[in-house]
Amino acid sequence: MLNRRQLLGAGATGAALVSSQAWGKTLNMGLPEAAVMNSAATIITPRPGSGRDYTPVVTLNGWTLPHRMNNGVKEFHLVAEPVERELADGMIAHLWGYNGQSTGPTIEAVEGDRVRIYVTNRLPEHTTVHWHGLILPSGMDGVGGLSHPGIPPGKTYVYEFDLTKSGTFMYHPHADEMVQMAMGMMGFFIVHPKDPAFMPVDRDFLIMLNAFDIDPGTYVPRIMTMTDFNLWTWNSRIFPDIDPLVVNRGDRVRVRVGNLTMTNHPIHMHGYDFKVTCTDGGWVPESAQWPEVTIDIPVGAMRAYEFVADHLGDWAIHCHKSHHTMNAMGHDVPTFIGVNKSQLTKKIRTFQPEYMPMGMAGMADMGRMEMELPENTVPMMTGWGRHGPIEMGGMFSVVKVREGIDPDDYEDPGWYENPPGEQAWEWTGELPEFTRVNDAKTRLTEKATSRG
Repeated sequence: MLNRRQLLGAGATGAALVSSQAWGKTLNMGLPEAAVMNSAATIITPRPGSGRDYTPVVTLNGWTLPHRMNNGVKEFHLVAEPVERELADGMIAHLWGYNGQSTGPTIEAVEGDRVRIYVTNRLPEHTTVHWHGLILPSGMDGVGGLSHPGIPPGKTYVYEFDLTKSGTFMYHPHADEMVQMAMGMMGFFIVHPKDPAFMPVDRDFLIMLNAFDIDPGTYVPRIMTMTDFNLWTWNSRIFPDIDPLVVNRGDRVRVRVGNLTMTNHPIHMHGYDFKVTCTDGGWVPESAQWPEVTIDIPVGAMRAYEFVADHLGDWAIHCHKSHHTMNAMGHDVPTFIGVNKSQLTKKIRTFQPEYMPMGMAGMADMGRMEMELPENTVPMMTGWGRHGPIEMGGMFSVVKVREGIDPDDYEDPGWYENPPGEQAWEWTGELPEFTRVNDAKTRLTEKATSRG
């Protein structure tokens, strides 16, 4: 029996994708069958059974678009259409995307391939697809009115070009872009090196940074928002419903991050330092790779970094803008830190007995509260770990490094149990003396005169 993450081949997984039988019926027809995904599960693609070898990428809470071979050309079928996306358990967004999902399916191919991509428009307005970062003829670049006419509703256009370079690329509309991208139209285009020995890794993860402004109780993003987004997502999912990055100890791991939001995102990973190995422009030569623990992803850009997973544990990975690890953010919430609300609480409870005062000592209590929420929204902070509430949301996940993970196993192994002596503990003994200063003067540390 297939589990929820297994096989996405030339055919299907149950009701989520077209069946292999239906796929086979179209092999000699003009238009490839359009695979459709209705689940927010992470679908693992098997290694290619023919052609050039490569390690397939893993799109967190996403999938890879199947292709067919037609006289040596790889053919894909993208369908631009309205979709329903489960951003988190209990919250659905009415978005625009591709093949049943936002973000759209990942397209994978190999350097040197010729690809033919059929794009069918099921939106209420015209659209295009821009192949962000790829080198191709200008008429295939997907800028509406410049490269070619917009694809009218109900019509199918064909993009065809050779993949002249490997790397990490993206696709998105360049037609009514403000609306269509705000509604969730975007995806990854991965081109693997033709030489499998070039830049090899054991695990290769994809994270698309995107954001939405969806008021509680509503389903459609506010497309005119420029800065005040309230839902920060990875691959249109929000923590704690973003799948973890599961790796085996000793694996060489690549994490590719693309940013199609309206602001930059400093992505920070705990427990490791890593080297930046790829940008939008291509692979970084080994002599030029630089070490980081946080890499800033500019708007419209991609960065990939690599590390060897030699530290066991559960390690946070997140955007380091603190409001981007929150859900359903309000922008007019007053600060009550240090305020005594006891008398006010008594008065409010005379007509609202369930009122709960919060925020006087910070907002951590939001992580424990099981408050009733409006329809179709999520808590501001949520997610529980082995030791209590994680007090995060939005752009956050966990890199789970374990011994004995099989190469094709990406199932969540559960929470890590720290070995004895390797977890912070409460101290109840005598405390050492400490020094406190009450001014902002610069103080020089005296030079040590001896080693004790």
